Amino acid sequence: MGKKTGFLEYTRQDDPQRHPLTRLKDYDVFHLSLDEAQRRRQGARCMNCGVPFCLSAIKIKGRVTGCPLHNLIPEWNDEIYRGQDRNALERLLKTNPFPEWTGRVCPALCEKACLCGLNGEAVTIRDNERFIIETAFAKGYMQPQVPAVRSSKRVAVIGSGPAGLSVAYALNACGHQVTVYEQEKRAGGLLRYGIPEMKLAKNIIDRRLEIMKAEGIQIMTGTKVGRDISQSELDAAYDAIVFCCGARKARQVAGVDLAVSGVMMAVDFLTAAMHDLEENKCPVQAKNKRVIVVGGGDTGNDCVAMCLRMGAKQVTQLEMMPRPSNQTKTPWPEWPVGEKVDYGQQEYRSLYHHDPRLYETTIEKLVVEERMLKGAYLVRGNMINGQWQVKAGSEQFLEADLILIAAGFVGVEDSLAEQFALPLSRHHTLLTNEAHYQIVQSHYFAAGDCHRGQSLVVWAIAEGLACAKEVDNYLKNKK
Repeated sequence: MGKKTGFLEYTRQDDPQRHPLTRLKDYDVFHLSLDEAQRRRQGARCMNCGVPFCLSAIKIKGRVTGCPLHNLIPEWNDEIYRGQDRNALERLLKTNPFPEWTGRVCPALCEKACLCGLNGEAVTIRDNERFIIETAFAKGYMQPQVPAVRSSKRVAVIGSGPAGLSVAYALNACGHQVTVYEQEKRAGGLLRYGIPEMKLAKNIIDRRLEIMKAEGIQIMTGTKVGRDISQSELDAAYDAIVFCCGARKARQVAGVDLAVSGVMMAVDFLTAAMHDLEENKCPVQAKNKRVIVVGGGDTGNDCVAMCLRMGAKQVTQLEMMPRPSNQTKTPWPEWPVGEKVDYGQQEYRSLYHHDPRLYETTIEKLVVEERMLKGAYLVRGNMINGQWQVKAGSEQFLEADLILIAAGFVGVEDSLAEQFALPLSRHHTLLTNEAHYQIVQSHYFAAGDCHRGQSLVVWAIAEGLACAKEVDNYLKNKK
């Protein structure tokens, strides 16, 4: 514990953000940074608890609190305070290979479990994490680590999202020869094409990919498995194949016809916008349009932020669940149920002085003329025993030119499972041995969303590392 009284002397101070009305004019990142002296004081706030819940990842009433990667948080907070930046980096990378991503997009489950939050404000763990890795890059600590010894084993990883890259990172460190296949023209998966530039700048992904390539990992982009390379070719060339292809089968919304011009899945909308920015073109899908975003989660929020930057005429976000109370504080360390205002809603509030969300509301049916969207009838209701119950007389019409479906995902795409004859679970994810990552009696493995179901980046990384360990053991025992 660097400073015994740090948590008493210093108050929590988050990294600042650019003003909402200013950042709406571009697609640049909205996060700024505290100066070094202030950040070291934030490290001093960590109490080095005897039982640190921040790294526990325990489940309480169905919600996980604490870091799924079991990061050694008290250790590197102490190193931040003492100015031992290289030591802090070593402790951080011991459990998390990609802190520059989690330090930007993770909802910080660790902070929800911080003991400082029991009677006050939690330690700024996520911002501290980002400080460590960015300092390491600035000081030249981040260099390729090429394995001293190579095995003769070859592994194919299908998908270059956080799970796939974690598998590749760990297996390459074990000395195996790893090739990552990505169907898009650039690697990163939903990190690149599902998370907007202002939340995660793509040069942050690129600089890490360059290190991974220098370490010996081969990344084949623009290569769709099943189209550009067959199952038989993969089976013949590799000792193990790891599926990290996500869970991109989107949940459908009753009353919405995807064949109507003006209706898009949210991920397709965000992906198109990211492709435009890659080509230095300004995304315009929502320009001068009245937009309805169906879904109140992170992806829905990202859609709100993107639409505002594109110059949408109107944006309305629908959330089926009731509005949380800001007055409600759950007993520590359970996940808070207070209202969350993310950056997209914050920007909308600054622009229009009210929240874009309509709670307990969804679409009942579309209004269409000659296959062109004109609007939608909305209804209010609530969930009773898992079933949506409409409130009588709540129907209202809302004009719309674009509807974005951000209602989550329900599993892997059917084409992949069919091509490789992969077994599916009742949740429509790839079925593996219980509590393991290997698909029954095969050299196939699965990790990330295609195995776990739609989840967080930090869980994808955790799954990737655990799966890689299992693959390594399999390769060592393989004759």
